[in-house]
Amino acid sequence: MEALDIVHVSKEDQESVFAMLAAVLWLGNVSFTVVDNENHVEPLADEGLINVANLIGCNIEELNLALSTRKMRVGKDNIVQKLTLTQAIDTRDALAKSIYSCLFDWLVEQINKSLAVGKRRTGRSIGILDIYGFESFDRNSFEQFCINYANERLQQHFNRHLFKLEQEEYIQDGIDWQKVDFEDNQGCLNLFEKKPLGLLSLLDEESTFPNGTDMTFADKLKQHLNSNSCFRGERGKAFAVSHYAGEVMYDTTGFLEKNRDLLHMDSIQLLSSCTCHLPQTFASNLRTQSEKPVLGPLYKSGGADSQKLSVAMKFKGQLFQLMQQLENTTTHFIRCIKPNNFQSPGMYDQGLVLQQLRCCGVLEVVRISRSGFPTRMSHQKFARRYGFLLLDHVASQDPLSVSVAILHQFNILPEMYQVGYTKLFFRTGQIGVLEDTRNRTLRGILRVQSCFRGHKARHYLKELKRGITTLQSFARGEKTRKEYAILLQRHRAAITIQKRIKGRVCMKKFKNVYDASTLVQAVIRGWLVRRCSGDIGLLQFGAKKGNESDEVLVKSSFLAELQRRVLKAEAGLREKEEENDILHQRLQQYDNRWSEYELKMKSMEEVWQKQMRSLQSSLSIAKKSLALDNSERNSDASVNANDDPSWETGSNCRPHDSNGATRPMNAGLSVISRLAEEFEQRSQVFGDDAKFLVEVKSGQLEASLNPDRELRRLKQMFETWKKDYGARLRETKVILNKLGSEEGGGSSDKMKKKWWGRLNSSSRIN
Repeated sequence: MEALDIVHVSKEDQESVFAMLAAVLWLGNVSFTVVDNENHVEPLADEGLINVANLIGCNIEELNLALSTRKMRVGKDNIVQKLTLTQAIDTRDALAKSIYSCLFDWLVEQINKSLAVGKRRTGRSIGILDIYGFESFDRNSFEQFCINYANERLQQHFNRHLFKLEQEEYIQDGIDWQKVDFEDNQGCLNLFEKKPLGLLSLLDEESTFPNGTDMTFADKLKQHLNSNSCFRGERGKAFAVSHYAGEVMYDTTGFLEKNRDLLHMDSIQLLSSCTCHLPQTFASNLRTQSEKPVLGPLYKSGGADSQKLSVAMKFKGQLFQLMQQLENTTTHFIRCIKPNNFQSPGMYDQGLVLQQLRCCGVLEVVRISRSGFPTRMSHQKFARRYGFLLLDHVASQDPLSVSVAILHQFNILPEMYQVGYTKLFFRTGQIGVLEDTRNRTLRGILRVQSCFRGHKARHYLKELKRGITTLQSFARGEKTRKEYAILLQRHRAAITIQKRIKGRVCMKKFKNVYDASTLVQAVIRGWLVRRCSGDIGLLQFGAKKGNESDEVLVKSSFLAELQRRVLKAEAGLREKEEENDILHQRLQQYDNRWSEYELKMKSMEEVWQKQMRSLQSSLSIAKKSLALDNSERNSDASVNANDDPSWETGSNCRPHDSNGATRPMNAGLSVISRLAEEFEQRSQVFGDDAKFLVEVKSGQLEASLNPDRELRRLKQMFETWKKDYGARLRETKVILNKLGSEEGGGSSDKMKKKWWGRLNSSSRIN
């Protein structure tokens, strides 16, 4: 079931397949009973007949008629003939065989459709042919006759492939070879296949005669084939054939009937009338086969409507197709040897094994393999496969010369190989030396290639890692810059928020102090007003009635409470005044410190300006002196050019010397100008930084830095730059002194010494 599902056979078709198989089995159980004195029979209506009818989907009466009668057409009339027991059994068996054969063909067709066989032909396939082998029993019938004929044909292919073609190839290629004799079975094959007096031809001829019997067939064989050395007639219906594996005695009983294997039109019509689709398909295929043309006389004994090809002819045609397919392939043979006839383990019959080896031709194959050349290769393939192993260059590059040079290089003995017209032939084991050397060389080449590829891959990986690292650094730098920008923005926002919060806190404190002061002032002023108004009230109300004395007492107690509050407010005011005094003292200290810082800054600025002026004056003096020297050299060069007659004659010596003299001077001027530019830039930068720090210190600008620490750092930076700048000035002096010494001018040396003396004196003063 699972296998049928794999090849995509539907469930309905699977049920039909199993029904056909069951019908074939039940047909074997159908029995017949004699109904009259003429030995006519009818099938018993038992379980077997009923099950067959149900399984194939036909009527029981139609099945009964198909198994017990036969319709014959004589002229224009149809005659129904009752069958005897033997004929009925043959008809039943023919129906069962036809159903089974058609079912097998249908399954193969379905499998091929499922596997799409033939749609994609690659030209490469592997086929395995498993044959039953030679058969020789006490009674050998038509089945053994066909099997032994097939083995005879396969043995001929074996002999031709291993003996004939092998030795013919040696002879055609022109090598020294002594032919090996072997037992050829071509005579036995001629006995089977020769026309018109072969076993198969005589069998088909006798099968077409209406009155032909097994005895007449045996007599005909003895009459026509007694002269053949491979045939021997026996008494009765027997005859013997000398096969390659030995002589076999055949009994012709049943040969003709089995060869005919008739399926009459009644059985085909029975299958076409079934309700199941598979029998209908089988009937259509059988009708197609029955319409094929027939060669020879037509079998009239009810066979005009039967299939035309005999079993022997079908078998022969299929065998020839198989042999044609084997001829188009590279064949390999596996011989199975039976150790004993008892099928017992551990038992070895030496005589039986030796007989099988002789019959199968294995001994001749071994003899040819030992004396022959099993390994062969064309000159082109040999030179192409092993040519790179040559140590010396061969003058002639044709494949034969290269092949011979390879054989001489590896010291292969002459008796171990043969050089043919188109191929090289080697004995067993000789090609292994070349293969080992080739494999070792290829392994070395592959090792070198692997090392080179590994080096290349590692280099590529290193470059890739370097690129990845660079890309990561750029990405991380960009990410860090973004994070820093966000952090700086947050820092500025935090400073702004802190400033606002601190301002709010200070404003709130100031408002509280202001409200408290206002409240104290209001209380004091109210107390003063009430005190004055109280005295006046006492004077006015002194003359009033006695009932107003209680109100006066209430006012005096209220005034006492007000006095106590005023005293408390005065104490708080004194504390605030003391705090204000302390704050004024601290503010005075801060003002003093700031004045000291301003004085220090002014002194530093004065010192700085002096140093800058001294450096600037030194640079200006150096520029003037260098410009003066340059003008003097130009004037001297022009005078010398006028005095020298060689200038006018086109000599290139003087101009070359003047250019060589002016080129170092121009270099010196460029160095001095660069130093001057650097001096101006640095002075501008230091001045701007000092001004910024002063503004921050005075509170004109707000910045989250310490002015004192930044001022010290700026001073250290200025000292470092001044030392470096002085060192570069000294180096420039040395270079200019060297240039001056090369020119040899005394006046310029004096000027340079005067200028550099001034420069050194000014630098020492600074």
